[in-house]
Amino acid sequence: MIEFHTPLPADKAWVDARLAKGNYRGCEYSFTNLFAWAPAYDQQIADVDGFLAARVRGALGYGYLWPAGSGDLDGVLAQLERDAQDRGEPFRLVCLTPRQVEELEALRPGQFAVTADRDGFDYLYEIDKLADLGGRKLHSKRNHCKRFQENNPTWTYEDMTPGALAECIEMDAEWDRRSREREGAEEAQDMTNEKKALLLAADHFQELKLEGGVLRVYGEVVAFCMGDVLSSDTFDVHFEKAYGELQGAFAMINQCFARRVREKHPEIKYLNREDDMGIEGLRRAKESYYPDRMVEKHSAARK
Repeated sequence: MIEFHTPLPADKAWVDARLAKGNYRGCEYSFTNLFAWAPAYDQQIADVDGFLAARVRGALGYGYLWPAGSGDLDGVLAQLERDAQDRGEPFRLVCLTPRQVEELEALRPGQFAVTADRDGFDYLYEIDKLADLGGRKLHSKRNHCKRFQENNPTWTYEDMTPGALAECIEMDAEWDRRSREREGAEEAQDMTNEKKALLLAADHFQELKLEGGVLRVYGEVVAFCMGDVLSSDTFDVHFEKAYGELQGAFAMINQCFARRVREKHPEIKYLNREDDMGIEGLRRAKESYYPDRMVEKHSAARK
């Protein structure tokens, strides 16, 4: 049985080295996500013959991410399958991209049933599009930003620092309270899991090498976002919060942060704003920015 363990900040260096070899754009292949969301999905990791192996719990039970690294991939898959057997669980691979599905079929032809997970698809946007909001399709987003600036002449944008984290956490708690009053308890568990992940990320902001942006009005935090570099050309936005009743706050923090990422990381081509979890309102919001690519996700179960 593979000796998996819950990710710790000390694991970041070796995990990042494995992830760099995979160079995947899916948000699962982020040490920050593996670490911060570990309590919600019982995410565990192990170094298996030069590959990062990750075991996670989802709606269907436990499964494994596609190994990231270099070497004997076929041998690592065999070890993962034996691990599932030893645990008395069906062997399931999750969050597979179409390319990984092809690799799996080449190594195990006809042995797996593959199912798409639309709720888990990541939304990728060209960073120039989000930074500039050019073109007719994004006219409404430009208007939202303009209205925000006109209605809030004291607004400021700043890089997130450890000193601002406490204010952002307080803002998130208020956002959570308002959301529950407005939407009820239907999405309460998702919001609770996200809150736990945000607190873990904030507690280890510097160790995780996170970056973020803070939007203020009259000196008070009204929006913030947080993320880090995911692959050679993609930056992952892990958290983004804004008061929905403040017109244009979401559009403004989105644009300001995109501009800042572009300035600091000229190699970045895409912003990954992660999935919509099947939440209708979140899906509409992400689709309203017209994603340039989707990171498709599939699960594969042993027949």
